[in-house]
Amino acid sequence: MSKTMKLMKMVSRQKLAFFFIAVILFWLKTYAAYKIEFTLGIDNSLQKFLLFLNPLSSALFFLGVALIFKGRLQHCVLLGIHFLLSFLLYANVVYYRFFNDFITVPVLMQTKTNGGQLGDSALSLMSVLDILYFSDFFILILLLAFKVYKPVEQKSRKAYFSVLTASVLVFLLNLGLAEKDRPELLTRSFDRNYLVKYLGTYNFTIYDMIQNAKSSSQRALADSSDISAVENYVKANHSVPNPKYFGKAEGKNVIYISLESFQTFLIDYKINGMEVTPFLNSLAHGNQTFYFDNVFHQTGQGKTSDAEFMMENALFPMSQGSVFVNKAQNTYHALPAILKSRGYTSAAFHGNYKTFWNRNEMYKSLGYDKFFDAEYYSMSDENTKNYGMKDIPFFKESMPLLTSLKQPFYSKFITLSNHFPFKMDEGDTDFPAGQFGNNNVVNQYFQSAHYMDTAIQQFFNDLKASGLYDNTMVVMYGDHYGISENHNEAMAKVIGKEITPYENAMLQRIPVFIHVPGVKGSVNHTFGGQVDIRATVLHLLGIDTKDYLESGSDLLSEKRKQIVPFRNGDYVSAQFTKVGEQCYNTATGEEVEKKDCQSVSTVVKNQLSISDDIVLKDLLRFYKPEGFEPINRLDYNYVKEEEPKAEDPAIIKN
Repeated sequence: MSKTMKLMKMVSRQKLAFFFIAVILFWLKTYAAYKIEFTLGIDNSLQKFLLFLNPLSSALFFLGVALIFKGRLQHCVLLGIHFLLSFLLYANVVYYRFFNDFITVPVLMQTKTNGGQLGDSALSLMSVLDILYFSDFFILILLLAFKVYKPVEQKSRKAYFSVLTASVLVFLLNLGLAEKDRPELLTRSFDRNYLVKYLGTYNFTIYDMIQNAKSSSQRALADSSDISAVENYVKANHSVPNPKYFGKAEGKNVIYISLESFQTFLIDYKINGMEVTPFLNSLAHGNQTFYFDNVFHQTGQGKTSDAEFMMENALFPMSQGSVFVNKAQNTYHALPAILKSRGYTSAAFHGNYKTFWNRNEMYKSLGYDKFFDAEYYSMSDENTKNYGMKDIPFFKESMPLLTSLKQPFYSKFITLSNHFPFKMDEGDTDFPAGQFGNNNVVNQYFQSAHYMDTAIQQFFNDLKASGLYDNTMVVMYGDHYGISENHNEAMAKVIGKEITPYENAMLQRIPVFIHVPGVKGSVNHTFGGQVDIRATVLHLLGIDTKDYLESGSDLLSEKRKQIVPFRNGDYVSAQFTKVGEQCYNTATGEEVEKKDCQSVSTVVKNQLSISDDIVLKDLLRFYKPEGFEPINRLDYNYVKEEEPKAEDPAIIKN
């Protein structure tokens, strides 16, 4: 018998041998996933060591639970825990491949709401080779099947407490070293990437569960006294309207159009000499539309729903999860409700079913009178893609519904065709794909964007034909990025330069168009975010926002602060841009001293904190702006009414 066989036999006789094999395999697999799948920004040797170390405490802590049991049950429990942890790791891998982020408890709640709608996107992110993320699990099963390790017939409670103690000591060492490299890691406003880099995915999940529980308790503990500090801060930072534009759209209809996954770099971009978005380009360079080319998306994990939330509430989204899912029962002073107090009818148009992103509940809190969802459209295979109705048939079938609304109206259209995965059906567009390497995500993005541009042009033509165009303010905005950081290699070819952290921040620009009939527009270079658009729209309608508690400021105001906070605490301003711990000159992209960013960082922290207080504590229930009529959610019901039958007395009478 060889020395190797003797060694294996000796190891197999040890009571904890199978447990430690499971721990080591799981530890190494997790570390490999960190290195292969996640871009965590490892800067020094200590961070490299922590990345290697942090899976160990989790492996010991969770797998160690199996040691409480004996016999076959011990092995079954260990395999069960191992599989669940492996599944959590793999779920994070798939989620990260597109969102460049990690799963949180609120995201899991969103999955329960949206799970049936996310299948195509999730499948497109998976690979046959992903089975390797469960290879250690299969190895453990084979070791048991071939009886290399036999069940331990006595309980190992003493061993369990030893392993538990070891896991705690490893974690404390991990946390201590992490705090040395990044002080106040758990208390300051850090990106989830930082937490995973220093603590690992499993410890991050525990931290996230604690934070989520803390967030849930904040509302219960809040009272009316909490509103005073918020009100004082917001009113002290109010940007007065620009008298040149205030009230220029008074009494007009309002149409919001969410441009799915649309980034500003697409404007004027050409493929093979052809404009990707010729119609939107014409609006950007015409003199009848305000085009804002320095507005950035500020969405978090809620993506499109976060953009909707900011556009209508002028508050920041949650740092984890989606307001639409987690805070749908809150009190809001949303744009539909504000305009309702002034005689407006409101309606939302969306070529997907009303439960997606919990819209059927959230829209009640926002005050929407009507919600035209997939039940109102011809949802044939030919007309649908990814998450619902293709944009061209969506706008075409929406026109009769739109013209049926009582004027003045506020309406919102949510496009879908330019959503990942971007591949279009044959016959939908003849626009060529990009040629930026073996990356269909980036290559196909230009085709779906061109298709959306065609749909928008059609809608504008239909508005003119219907007679609505000359009495309607149209607001269009990109909702969030389309191409994530995971595709920066291809994107570097698209924009013709290396994508540094600074350049990546600049890629988060989303176009904003505001067309006001009879008002001369222009290109506006002010730095702003999605939270700023509501104040801009209300001031154009002649409604001063000074009495509303919001985080945004009018993009047309002459005295606004040009600071754009991102949800993770980074920001872009007219002078400086902060990404992680680095500070850049916004005009040149060159690194500057970190101290140059400190004063703006304080402003950003305060803005995010004030908004979080409003949302997490549901503070608007304690505050009523002058002239605002509170919303009663019980007044709204988005069940489609049946078409009246011919024999109905009402029809016969008519």
